[in-house]
Amino acid sequence: QVQVVESGGGLVQAGGSLRLSCTVSGLTFSDYAMGWFRQAPGKEREFVAAISRSGDMTDYADSVKGRFIISRNNAKNTVYLQMNSLKPEDTAVYYCAVAWFRSRYEVRKTALAYDYWGQGTQVTVSS
Repeated sequence: QVQVVESGGGLVQAGGSLRLSCTVSGLTFSDYAMGWFRQAPGKEREFVAAISRSGDMTDYADSVKGRFIISRNNAKNTVYLQMNSLKPEDTAVYYCAVAWFRSRYEVRKTALAYDYWGQGTQVTVSS
């Protein structure tokens, strides 16, 4: 059984930082690219960041570029999202997603490309 579990969400003041973690079990973690998505109430799920299976390539939404950093530790089957300079508009449920691609360098921004999803973790940024 594949399990995808996010952690690290919470309440933080604007300008603060938070680090999300996502641990995956039930598959060979190093064979899969990883992504972070988020969804605010009444809004569509949107892409946040992605990282290739070896960590060689990353991609970010324009709204978080320069503030968020995605990384992974394949020995721990874990992907991270370091969120800095948080804004109230970052408030959302953040989801971790898993995808298989043939290329070790491939990253994708569309949710349809991802095969497994976590249940999400709430991030609330107060003004």
